[in-house]
Amino acid sequence: MLRNILQKKDITQLLEQSRNRQTAKTMGGFDLTLLGIGAVIGTGVMVLTGITAAKNAGPSVIFSFIIAAVVCSLAALCYAEIASVLPVYGSAYIYSYTTMGEIIGHLMGWTLLSVYMVTASAVASGWSSYFNNLLAEIGMPLPDSLLHVPSQGGIVNLPAIIITLLIAVVLSRGSKESKTFNNIMVLVKIGIVLLFIITGSFFVKPGNWHPFMPFGIKGVITGASAVFFAFLGFDAISASAEEVKKPQRNLPIGIIGSLVICTLVYVIVCLVMTGMVPYSQLNVPEAMSYVLQTVGQNAVAGVIAAGAVIGLMAVVLAHTYAATRISLAMARDGMLPKVFTIVGKKSGAPIFNTWVIGLTSAFIAGFVNLKELSDLSNIGALLTFAMVSLSVLILRRTHKDLPRGFKVPFVPVLPILAIICCLFLMVNLPLKTWLYFIVWLIIGVIVYFLYSYKHSKLRK
Repeated sequence: MLRNILQKKDITQLLEQSRNRQTAKTMGGFDLTLLGIGAVIGTGVMVLTGITAAKNAGPSVIFSFIIAAVVCSLAALCYAEIASVLPVYGSAYIYSYTTMGEIIGHLMGWTLLSVYMVTASAVASGWSSYFNNLLAEIGMPLPDSLLHVPSQGGIVNLPAIIITLLIAVVLSRGSKESKTFNNIMVLVKIGIVLLFIITGSFFVKPGNWHPFMPFGIKGVITGASAVFFAFLGFDAISASAEEVKKPQRNLPIGIIGSLVICTLVYVIVCLVMTGMVPYSQLNVPEAMSYVLQTVGQNAVAGVIAAGAVIGLMAVVLAHTYAATRISLAMARDGMLPKVFTIVGKKSGAPIFNTWVIGLTSAFIAGFVNLKELSDLSNIGALLTFAMVSLSVLILRRTHKDLPRGFKVPFVPVLPILAIICCLFLMVNLPLKTWLYFIVWLIIGVIVYFLYSYKHSKLRK
């Protein structure tokens, strides 16, 4: 039995199957970079920046972002290499399946599903605050009971549910329409971030940066574990591999390019935000609008809120999209029921997957609070990044001659460093997060032995 559950996919056969599939190749390097920026710049910069500064790091939250960015950069290099070797649907799921065996691949796919769905839900939760801020500007705020989850004294986060379901509608229409919609939203989002930086820079008071590290180095490290969530998304690019033109060239461009741009944006936004008001006042979900209102820039705050309402939808879209492609890849291999492989004749999109994932994400967004959601996303993503880095090391030994559009420098040092950094940040996450994650993995093991083991196409 051990031999069966550790069977590996044949890479040569996998690449041949990918070439024979009739998936529309619609995405270039620019589209992928925008997809990555769309997935990354969102709740992290618009919501978690203020909360993490107030609770964990103060103005030194910029160091938290830099530490998280360094860890992500190490993982991004590994993603870029392995995505250029295996340009197929599945991301870390397929990478683990081909290097470490079936049960490991299944659990990584299961983990990725949780990361993408929970991240989409968390972003939808942050979107809700900006949406209500916009409604308040026109005198039509929603009651608190429809904005907060039960653990926060409300009934349900209704706007978060609605936006998640609307994104599912867009995705069900196909990748070409989704790409256009995403590109527009990302450009809007970049515009409002630049507007915030330019406007806010005139109101920065250096005195607000003192004390710069009020919670000490421990606060910076804890903050790095928390804001790691802000960088989730660049890995969603690899999930779109089969729809990419010239994947060996364009996948590394999209992954590394989007991460570099996003890191620069985060550091600048953090400096401006903590310079405008004392860090202790930033424990609010709509931090960008709040600090502008504090300095009397209500009109610009309104524009920021409107732009955030549009821009955050790109993040929900990118992660929901990635989850549908992971479930499609798993279903092709018999890890999930065959119904997950059915795609619409007109749209070419996996309709059933889109609605199952959309409805699940909507439920989570409506009833679980943002902090717990972001921590759950972090732990799953950190494990995923560590496993991708390990996959690079294994592939370098077992398939030295495979063509690589990009190669990680200083192997094995950088991949090993990426693994160590990911494990270190995981250790700094709350115990409750670990318990939730372990329960999710146990459910994944049960699904594997009750269904996936019996229906595995590799074994058949």
